[in-house]
Amino acid sequence: MNSLMNRAMRLLSQRDHGEMELRKKLRTPPVPFVKPANKKSSWSSRKRPAQNEFAEENIVRAKPEPRPVPEEIPEEHVQAVIDYCYQHHWLDDAKFADRYISGRSNKGYGAQRIRSELMQKGVDKEIITTALENTEVDWCILARELAVRKFGEDLPTDWKEKSKVLRYLLYRGFFQEEIQSIYRDFDD
Repeated sequence: MNSLMNRAMRLLSQRDHGEMELRKKLRTPPVPFVKPANKKSSWSSRKRPAQNEFAEENIVRAKPEPRPVPEEIPEEHVQAVIDYCYQHHWLDDAKFADRYISGRSNKGYGAQRIRSELMQKGVDKEIITTALENTEVDWCILARELAVRKFGEDLPTDWKEKSKVLRYLLYRGFFQEEIQSIYRDFDD
């Protein structure tokens, strides 16, 4: 139980996690590192027989020892650790969603992609919707800045080049209306 708590503290100290993400990591037993038995493992000393004409036909390689099979972690231990983290306010899906939205929007991703990523991480739909409504990110301005950074200050106006901007911003997770607004609202 203490080792599970230590793993949770280490994971939460590295970055924020949602409950489902932390639960999944805690359920997965850690696999201990086993150092290979073969001492000559540098790339410079390894040569394939086809590349080295003086190499012996039958090369005997040391096989690494099999890894020990990790034991199953009981669900009640994982739940106890999750509950403890909630009691001490180390785990909070709403705060996680807020921070995640802030971080991903700063990297140039739109609300649609961020929503999808948060859902994959197991955050509740209502929490995601609330966090996206309460964010101070102006998605239209962010889409415009991203398009200008990628395609230059004078955004393309012909259909072929405009479609490149559209596809790029759709891939980044912006909605169609936000992409269209960069041409409609920012005409110089």
